[in-house]
Amino acid sequence: MERREVLKFTALAGATGVFTLAPVSFAGAEPAGAQDGAPAAEETRTVTGHLPTGVADFVYLPVNVPHGVREIAVSYTYDRPAVPVGTVGNACDIGIFDQHGTALGGKGFRGWSGGARTAFAISAEQATPGYLAGPVSPGTWNVVLGPYTVAPQGLDYSVTITLRYGPRGATPAPTYPPQHAKGRGRAWYRGDCHLHTVHSDGQRTPAEVAAAARAAGLDFINTSEHNTTSAHSAYGPLAGDDLLVLTGEEITTRNGHYLAIGTDPGVWFDWRYRARDDAYPRFARRIRGAGGLVVPAHPYGIFPASQWKFGYDQADVIEVWNGPWGPDDELSLNTWDNLLTASTRGDGHWIPAMGNSDAHREPNVVGLPQTVVLADGLDRDALLAGIRAGRSWLAESSGVQLAFTATGPRGEHAGIGERLVVGAEDVVTVRLEVSGVRDAGGVFGAQVRLMTDEGQMFATQLAPSGVGSVEWRTTASLAAYVRAEVRHPVTDGGASGLPGAVAALTNPIWLDVR
Repeated sequence: MERREVLKFTALAGATGVFTLAPVSFAGAEPAGAQDGAPAAEETRTVTGHLPTGVADFVYLPVNVPHGVREIAVSYTYDRPAVPVGTVGNACDIGIFDQHGTALGGKGFRGWSGGARTAFAISAEQATPGYLAGPVSPGTWNVVLGPYTVAPQGLDYSVTITLRYGPRGATPAPTYPPQHAKGRGRAWYRGDCHLHTVHSDGQRTPAEVAAAARAAGLDFINTSEHNTTSAHSAYGPLAGDDLLVLTGEEITTRNGHYLAIGTDPGVWFDWRYRARDDAYPRFARRIRGAGGLVVPAHPYGIFPASQWKFGYDQADVIEVWNGPWGPDDELSLNTWDNLLTASTRGDGHWIPAMGNSDAHREPNVVGLPQTVVLADGLDRDALLAGIRAGRSWLAESSGVQLAFTATGPRGEHAGIGERLVVGAEDVVTVRLEVSGVRDAGGVFGAQVRLMTDEGQMFATQLAPSGVGSVEWRTTASLAAYVRAEVRHPVTDGGASGLPGAVAALTNPIWLDVR
């Protein structure tokens, strides 16, 4: 493949380019070498090539699948040459689409493993995690290479396709998790909606994730594998009265990642576009049409293509806390707070915050952080309604307890995510109660910060026990909203200029003028 050919095709294809290689064909029922007219058990073809820098986002390798195929198996390798310091090297993802084609959002999707696997197989009976079991029907399938980053020397690849012939088996019926659990009626429920298993680039099995969620004191989780729904059915037997499993996906584009939370089981959402395309709003609508929430994930992610570039007009919620607290979370929190302030000028619509662990493997902690949601029950609709309304707060563990309220002079009352309507100069009492936040050294207490549209307006320190209550008074004329942060003491002596890591934070209480 010539560099100029790739660049030309990419320009013609649009913002997110594709390149299609020459098709791979197989002999079929009686390939060369079969003895006595009997079909061979399997056939294998290997394709090699070179991709230069500037290659299209996705390279399609068509495979002409004949009748009588029981299983298709694919493996691949690519080179990883040394590169200068500060220069990206080679990284290439892989997936496959079946005879229904590669149209954006179409019916052809059969699996994606990104860069987590070097081989996969699909048959009617079973498929490698990340891929969907089902018949290997005749027609043109497409192996998809996703050259994520390409070294200055380019990327040399080798793809091997094996077709195994034989009778087609039966595809098991999916066992999706139920959409409700026993619960405790209207209560606060704890969940982690960003988790990975062996069905994408995680190292835990779904059973291990479910066990970790229960051990962390969670009431619900959400499946969020990169660009695939293959784990949806795997979680069916793992849910129970004590653990609700929502189904979803992490849509991993070249311009940022976002979560589909609580979508209909088995519904897949495409990721093959950039911010300069017009596809994202369409898929955001599809997610909501499938009953789910659109949640930009780790907006300031530190890895290539993980920074959020699509804006927040289509977002239902923002993941402002991803895994152990770090500088990228601080940036996400500040961006979200700016959006809260901006929403005071409009129609009152605002975007709530949530926190998730994004746990992939040990020692990643499931439930660090977690979102604590006030819902009418432990079921999909009630939880998503609570998250969408911002009736939620974020915590580093189930050991942290928090209550946050605002009260007006005539008994008016509002909780997290709600609106308190009072006179402009009426005194509003804000109260925060906290427990379970402990400093590792046991000497300094956590810091409580009350934040408004003007920034930090009040701060104090809890006792080393991590238990305490805070009261602060304001008016609706001075504060459009109030939200709370509970932070650990700084560990660097203040050298970074950043406050301590967050132990808990709330969505705002809004103060509206009567």
